[in-house]
Amino acid sequence: MNKSPIIALDFHSAEAAFTFLKPFEQSANVKVGMQLYYKEGPAIIAKLKEKGYGVFLDLKLHDIPNTVKSAMEVLAGFGVDLVNVHATGGKTMMEAALEGLDKGTGAGLRRPSIIGVTQLTSTDDRQVREEQLIGVSLAESALHYAKLTQDAGLDGVVCSVLEASAITQACGQEFFKVTPGIRLADDAKNDQIRIATPEEARRAGSTHIVVGRSITAAKNPYEAYELITSQWEGLN
Repeated sequence: MNKSPIIALDFHSAEAAFTFLKPFEQSANVKVGMQLYYKEGPAIIAKLKEKGYGVFLDLKLHDIPNTVKSAMEVLAGFGVDLVNVHATGGKTMMEAALEGLDKGTGAGLRRPSIIGVTQLTSTDDRQVREEQLIGVSLAESALHYAKLTQDAGLDGVVCSVLEASAITQACGQEFFKVTPGIRLADDAKNDQIRIATPEEARRAGSTHIVVGRSITAAKNPYEAYELITSQWEGLN
């Protein structure tokens, strides 16, 4: 998957998603999350890949190792570029996920990249302390999960921009830091807490950014995409 912004296709149907995508080049990167995937199934992935889009299948698998391994073996056959699991599932589960991806990738094909979700960008320190009963800060927790993900052999993590720099220092520049919660400066936060602009993400060391409503809810989505891309690339 190239470094272009990943557009979150949070739509109710394939028809709505492809209507939205008409102005965009087919080399664009998109994210298919639970909403669209559960509605349309593997067919939406096949159609996106047929049209040339880079696809991040965002299902955040989290289960016992054997179940995740079997699921990843299936997902590998879809030809997606990027998949993920919850790092809270543990090192053994993440190793099993990677094993399943390797097993399910056809001969001569490149396996999908796989990343671990550290802490959701809708999570704050209070939730980490009071609801998750974790005795360290949110930033320390995310860094811990990033190191665990790397130890398991995965390609990177999902994290907020706020943790990207520390994770780069601990895990290296090539380790993926896929950062959601990206907003233009004047956009609403919505249900995200740990947000940042594209420029802030670039400066913090994010390797990929995921952008949803700042593009999909914009008056002119393609113009918003171009502005975000220029900020992300340091051209604006």
